[in-house]
Amino acid sequence: MEASGTDEVDKLKTKFISAWNNMKYSWVLKTKTYFSRNSPVLLLGKCYHFKYEDESKMLPARSGCAIEDHVIAGNVEEFRKDFISRIWLTYREEFPQIEASALTTDCGWGCTLRTGQMLLAQGLILHFLGRAWTWPDALHIENADSDSWTSNTVKKFTASFEASLSGDRELRTPAVSLKETSGKCPDDHAVRNEAYHRKIISWFGNSPVAVFGLHRLIEFGKKSGKKAGDWYGPAVVAHILRKAVEEARHPDLQGLTIYVAQDCTVYNSDVIDKQTDSVTAGDARDKAVIILVPVRLGGERTNTDYLEFVKGVLSLEYCVGIIGGKPKQSYYFAGFQDDSLIYMDPHYCQSFVDVSIKDFPLETFHCPSPKKMSFRKMDPSCTIGFYCRNVQDFERASEEITKILKISSKEKYPLFTFVNGHSKDFDFTSTAASEEDLFSEDERKNFKRFSTEEFVLL
Repeated sequence: MEASGTDEVDKLKTKFISAWNNMKYSWVLKTKTYFSRNSPVLLLGKCYHFKYEDESKMLPARSGCAIEDHVIAGNVEEFRKDFISRIWLTYREEFPQIEASALTTDCGWGCTLRTGQMLLAQGLILHFLGRAWTWPDALHIENADSDSWTSNTVKKFTASFEASLSGDRELRTPAVSLKETSGKCPDDHAVRNEAYHRKIISWFGNSPVAVFGLHRLIEFGKKSGKKAGDWYGPAVVAHILRKAVEEARHPDLQGLTIYVAQDCTVYNSDVIDKQTDSVTAGDARDKAVIILVPVRLGGERTNTDYLEFVKGVLSLEYCVGIIGGKPKQSYYFAGFQDDSLIYMDPHYCQSFVDVSIKDFPLETFHCPSPKKMSFRKMDPSCTIGFYCRNVQDFERASEEITKILKISSKEKYPLFTFVNGHSKDFDFTSTAASEEDLFSEDERKNFKRFSTEEFVLL
């Protein structure tokens, strides 16, 4: 009886903390992000310049925009449309209960899983839609009035807490607030793009059946000793994403794989093996690969010498972003202007959306405005992602990334390296994972090491 009473107290405590976090992260301060008209803005390999006068003038070399074709001068709306089109995954509440826990929200602990999801979502957009794709309705999203959000916060907290105590967690789907637009699907190409857009978002739904949803990622995290409510670091999330993609059985995902760098080294032959392991006489196409590289950009604090490197990788269209943040908070970094990083913030609690219904609302999966943060505030622990469509693409990308590593490195050794050959050629021993245990013994050791090195997320 005493143990049962303790369990009830723990459940009540969990529900109270969840309700508090739901209220805390529903409180949004009205802030504006300012951009200079005199400096280019880089967003996942595309360069935008907001200067009105002398638009035809070439951007200076120091702008970080090395490819002239990617310069879009003076077009603020194009930048906004491009940014809003990226998939935004935030804290959610009132989703189906996570197995072996009383949690129906990830507020307060799931931010790194969310930023990892955003990085993977960008990789999937490149894979199915291409970098030039933008959501036709992106500019119809308007910034909600933050005052109205804050005025409803107390009511939201009260309702959430009362529902937690009663155990009544009715799943609600918010009403569609996007303006109806005429000619949504002008042609077959637009229909296909919209179908993939919705399909990609549905894969990140907050239910046990979503292939890259929070519930599924937590299940893979258990293999590394993590559980719902724990804090996850960028390197641990990289391995969880790899397992999620490897285990995905959806037919559309069979042409994609993930490679996670080992000890800051990308072994080229290992990557190519993953891209070609299913090539048969009937299907000679290579697999696309998302390469994830966990790194540290310094010791206790980020070394500003790495700023040019971070700018360099975010200037590449191969880049799918960075899982990083600042101490106690994880952000998805997608671009920069001058010495400030542009990011999407998962620390906003939104209601559960049932992505299994037809024409589910999309607006809560797209961020209406970017945020900026000084590079100096960045936590040194992060994971960098790159997407390569095939083996030839990987070979080109490795050459370009290596050039950036050499140019930006002031030290004798670069931040990470591409090495010809297999890891086993360099005495890197690893035990293959069995069917019963998805993570090998070496991976378990890596998880333990990563868990002690990375920042604490609240």
